[in-house]
Amino acid sequence: MTTPNDAALPDENSSNNVNNSLNIASNNHTEETAADDVAPMRLKDRFRKFLPVVVDVETAGFNAQTDALLEIACIPVLLNEQGVFYPGEAFNAHIEPFEGANLEPSALAFTGIDPNNPMRKAIAEDEKTALRRIFKGLKEVRRIEECRQCVLIGHNAHFDLAFLNAAVQRSNNKSHNPFHNFSVFDTVTLSALAFGQTVLARACKAAGLDFDGNDAHSALYDTQKTAELFCHILNHYPMLANAMHTEDNKEELTDSDNK
Repeated sequence: MTTPNDAALPDENSSNNVNNSLNIASNNHTEETAADDVAPMRLKDRFRKFLPVVVDVETAGFNAQTDALLEIACIPVLLNEQGVFYPGEAFNAHIEPFEGANLEPSALAFTGIDPNNPMRKAIAEDEKTALRRIFKGLKEVRRIEECRQCVLIGHNAHFDLAFLNAAVQRSNNKSHNPFHNFSVFDTVTLSALAFGQTVLARACKAAGLDFDGNDAHSALYDTQKTAELFCHILNHYPMLANAMHTEDNKEELTDSDNK
């Protein structure tokens, strides 16, 4: 039986429930505050201290050792404080064919590049000058982002890397080259995964990005579109839950990692 005095007293179970609720609310607030205090992810943490750089080359053939490198463009991919990837500043060059370079007529017809055009020759640089200028700009971005090395992003990336490496070797730029010797991120693979497309123009359209076929096969334009596509995929594709877990053991860096 409940007396009037009993009714005025708080129920013991009710009091415990209130205290538990307050404790849970306090813990949740503490966790939310801690989450708010977590610094946003830096680019160097997202890709193991690699600076992702989109690269496209236009060439006078398919053989990196014998055919001329005619254009190159590089765009670093950056990450803002909201965790959104975006294309950085472009570095590009028109390049004079190296001495003895093969100029395949079918390749020139495909790209629409005329190596002997007076307007082109007026702005073209030799391989050594062009690469050192571009590498200097990329190294500054790498320094700001606190990354240790650039990794090439390309659409059929090993084609671009082969011509880049060959030009580096010819022009004695090995010590200036900020790129990893063989590691790449390929947007062909990413596009196939995300859209079921492998052609750059079709992948861009599937992503809702503009692509003008009349401007294609310019190194700068293709690099801009590839950079937009890469950023779009990364910004829309969720990482796996355990993707960023860390291990106590230090990573052992190979000689190719230390540049």
